[in-house]
Amino acid sequence: MILPIVAYGSTVLKKEAEEIEQNYEGLNELIDNMFETMYAASGVGLAAPQIGKSIRVFVVDASPFAEVEEGEDPDPKAEGLEDFKKVFINPIIEEEEGNEWAFAEGCLSIPGIREEVMRKPTIKISYYDQDWNYLEEEYDGYAARIIQHEYDHVDGVLFTDYLSPLKKRMLKKKLVNISKGDVDVAYRMNFPSIKRGKK
Repeated sequence: MILPIVAYGSTVLKKEAEEIEQNYEGLNELIDNMFETMYAASGVGLAAPQIGKSIRVFVVDASPFAEVEEGEDPDPKAEGLEDFKKVFINPIIEEEEGNEWAFAEGCLSIPGIREEVMRKPTIKISYYDQDWNYLEEEYDGYAARIIQHEYDHVDGVLFTDYLSPLKKRMLKKKLVNISKGDVDVAYRMNFPSIKRGKK
């Protein structure tokens, strides 16, 4: 089932999410719905707070980063992403290493805005997969960045929180408009400033 994505300004996006137990009711269905919702919005990652659930779960499918246009060279940062589809439950980023690099990030909860964010290129993360296997893995390049972005969501952090005060002021009107639902978007959303039933 495709679920509405919660828009910027919603309180659930600024809360630190809760860890869940293995017997969390309806988890497999929720994960299926999250993937379906992410694909319908052409995203590469989606965290549970973005569908209104304040739990420490996110899904990623970075395979679009591995696509190469004819005549272009593959991007080394996208190496190994052809089948990079994963579920992260109760994740903990244990380490972040390397020299920070900039990339224009976007977010399904903040449509129409992309801004450069600095992140470290290599991470070590521990988490449970959908079958509740405990894993400790290392990622770099785009895989690390996508994971860092989604991990921020379960910590109540948005990519706009990394922007300079000046950049935030410049984007303020756009962000207010998003929270009001005054934005062109090709997927279902819930907007905090619109009462249920009106949109």
